[in-house]
Amino acid sequence: MRFMFVGDSMTIGRAGDLTWRYRMWQHLNASYGGPYAIVGPRTGLYDPGTGTAVSHAYGAPDFPAKAWPHLAGWGEGWQHMAPVIRGAVAAHRADVLLVSLGLIDLGFYTNSDQTALYVREFIAEARAANPRVRVVLLPVIPNTRADTDPAFAAEVDRFNVLLAKVVADLDEPSSPLLPASRPASYDIHR
Repeated sequence: MRFMFVGDSMTIGRAGDLTWRYRMWQHLNASYGGPYAIVGPRTGLYDPGTGTAVSHAYGAPDFPAKAWPHLAGWGEGWQHMAPVIRGAVAAHRADVLLVSLGLIDLGFYTNSDQTALYVREFIAEARAANPRVRVVLLPVIPNTRADTDPAFAAEVDRFNVLLAKVVADLDEPSSPLLPASRPASYDIHR
């Protein structure tokens, strides 16, 4: 099984972070019953000093380089990943996509309706590369902006409803879409 992490800043992380990629790697090691690989075209963490994804200064020394690959980018969202997912899935033969996207889209680029259209495009492109790909979709986790911006919080909530509709509309037995539940803790950098 070949897993690919797809996401934004919470997925790529920055120098010194422990991201959810690290926690998922721990989970796979503890509970996955078969051989697996983590795949993707990128390996770096975001380096605030340079503004690029070149750092490999991960926050956990036990996180091995073979677990670093991903398709994540600082400031990238569904609209950025939809055009590149087909090539990434094909090149790295991904079987399972672990996706955490949407916050950047809603915060800077699009509204919930537009973002849901990018989700549909993303799924179509991933399936074009691998018709049996499985996609685990995390809901958008509100950040501190949602605490002080009711309109943004409403867009996050609305997008999560639309994301559930996309899953209901596009789920297929041969290529399941699996919605993940919201984590108990929003602080993924611990």
